[in-house]
Amino acid sequence: QVHLEESGGGLVETGGSLRLSCLASGRSFSSAPVGWFRQAPGKEREFVAVIRANGGNIFYANGVKGRFAISRDNAKNTVYLQMNGLKPEDTGTYYCAAATRSDSAYPRNPGQYDYWGQGTQVTVSS
Repeated sequence: QVHLEESGGGLVETGGSLRLSCLASGRSFSSAPVGWFRQAPGKEREFVAVIRANGGNIFYANGVKGRFAISRDNAKNTVYLQMNGLKPEDTGTYYCAAATRSDSAYPRNPGQYDYWGQGTQVTVSS
């Protein structure tokens, strides 16, 4: 079992920055891809970014590329999402997830992830 807990969300104005953290406990997830997703009320869960175990292979959703940066520190069992230049459209609940059973190098579908955190709320005001 892998337990994930997100933190770092909050209320920020347009153009501001937030750094989200995803702390893992239990079985090590250092070899698994870890992704970030977000979901706004009434909308489907949306892929944001994923990072592979080696930390050097990363894929971003088109809407966040150039503004967000995902990284991981396996020694600390933590994955980060640095969010800069935030926009109101970035508002939502952000989840981290681990894909321990996926064969995909860059899983982007929620169904490919088998462990999820509870989420942290990000609100961007104008």
